Amino acid sequence: MTPTAIDYQIMWNRLIAVVEEQATTLIRTAFSTSVREAGDLSAGLFDRQGRMMAQAVTGTPGHVNAMAESVTHFLREVGAQNIFEGDVFITNDPWLGTGHLHDITVVSPTFRNGHHIGFFACTAHVVDIGGRGFGPDGNEVYEEGLLIPIMKFAERGRVSDDLIRMVRANVRAPDMVVGDMYSLAACNEAGDRRLQTMMGEFGINDLDGLSDFVIETSRKATHDAIAKVPDGSFANTMQVDGYDAPVQMVVRLDVAGDRLKADFDGTSGMSRFGVNVPEVYTRAYACYGLKCAIAPDVPNNTGSLDPFEITAPEGCILAAKRPAPVSVRHVLGHLVPDVVLGALYKAMPDTVPAEGASALWNIQISARPSDAQSNLPNAEVLMFNSGGTGARPGFDGLSATAFPSGVSTMSVEATEHVGPITVWRKDLREGSGGAGAMRGGLGQTIEIEPRAGYDIYFNAMFDRVENPARGRDGGADGAAGRVELTDGTKLRSKGRQLVKTGQRLKLSLPGGGGYGAPGARDSAQVSADLADGFITRAQAKKDYGYEG
Repeated sequence: MTPTAIDYQIMWNRLIAVVEEQATTLIRTAFSTSVREAGDLSAGLFDRQGRMMAQAVTGTPGHVNAMAESVTHFLREVGAQNIFEGDVFITNDPWLGTGHLHDITVVSPTFRNGHHIGFFACTAHVVDIGGRGFGPDGNEVYEEGLLIPIMKFAERGRVSDDLIRMVRANVRAPDMVVGDMYSLAACNEAGDRRLQTMMGEFGINDLDGLSDFVIETSRKATHDAIAKVPDGSFANTMQVDGYDAPVQMVVRLDVAGDRLKADFDGTSGMSRFGVNVPEVYTRAYACYGLKCAIAPDVPNNTGSLDPFEITAPEGCILAAKRPAPVSVRHVLGHLVPDVVLGALYKAMPDTVPAEGASALWNIQISARPSDAQSNLPNAEVLMFNSGGTGARPGFDGLSATAFPSGVSTMSVEATEHVGPITVWRKDLREGSGGAGAMRGGLGQTIEIEPRAGYDIYFNAMFDRVENPARGRDGGADGAAGRVELTDGTKLRSKGRQLVKTGQRLKLSLPGGGGYGAPGARDSAQVSADLADGFITRAQAKKDYGYEG
């Protein structure tokens, strides 16, 4: 019996549960804190053509939307004639995967009754991939770590011992990295088991009809949503810190009927440092920002992504060419939604929020014994931290919240368990949210010290230090970030630096911009902000004229 549209809708809903179990398996089995604590991952189901049918709610759009393109690369490189039951494919190629070497993507074909019916794919950020480590100081991708081309992690169920030996010999935390590779393969297997059960219940033996229904329904819904955006050309420019020089990020949105194009022509050229962004990652976050504002209720799949045409001139910093360094591509990549939303604001002024901190304040810490003769072990620690989001029309910004990445912040206890550091302070940064009728979200203040017997080298990859998040519609800018020691010594916002035993690193994370004129904020809200410690009394008087 041919399934009806209602049957397909029910199956579509079940697919979300399938891929969510896939993602949950990865979280439960992962070795790296970035995966099991922060959810820096993606998981999804793809049809035989490599089109994404469903994505897990758990995960980050940079991984998901980039992975939506990467499966087609696997298909092309491997070839249909070389796909067998029990195969598992792998890569971390930045231009064919999700933008930098630290993200490993694993793709597993799924079969039913001996016939190939689709793929499960997943991505996770591993704690180390060799080279200079997770930081922006490299001048070529070759310095940034081990690049695994698209290849077989396993063939017909047999894992490649040579690949495992190669990885173990090139990374600083081999047990964690190899463990995560196995976790990625296991999560695809978990998804396959749940899919087989679902297909048995509905009596289907392939995904072709369901895939066409999901993708075409989503495509139509997205085109319908775009058609509601006023026609026209809308431009925006945003200056961000960059590494050694400011970067101009420029976009023009052209909306005509149910078509939308975003073009980043005019954006600064590539950097000689690792803040460059492969175009696949730019597309991922540009699509995400636009989709959040225009079609937030349409499930994420190939059909809902295709209507957004995203282009950037090859060789600009948002369309980096090989072999450019791209290790911390997330720093500028996470700012892309602010750029496109700033242009969209001119078409949809009552929808778009103010700018936020946006880029994660990730910190990679290499703990080394202070005495070279010591027998204390080395350790690698990765910690995710978030500033404040921009205020929204009608709502304050969210404090210490990762937008657009959506990842969670690791707990202090989990972070301290991994390496010899003490996190002495981690609290909301008073007064960091931009003033406005709606206040921007607050950043955080974090203080980290190496434990006795250790120094720590940390890779800074922070933005919004020289160029804070801008307010919208009369709202004030959020507070800029700061990187320093607790004794006041100023440190650089990007690059590898040393904190010695007895010193303490202090990170002051940026806040989000305000929305609307501060004078329009209700006095009861100002009073509540004071009581909660979100603003100082001096700010209440200066920004809001509050005398209470």
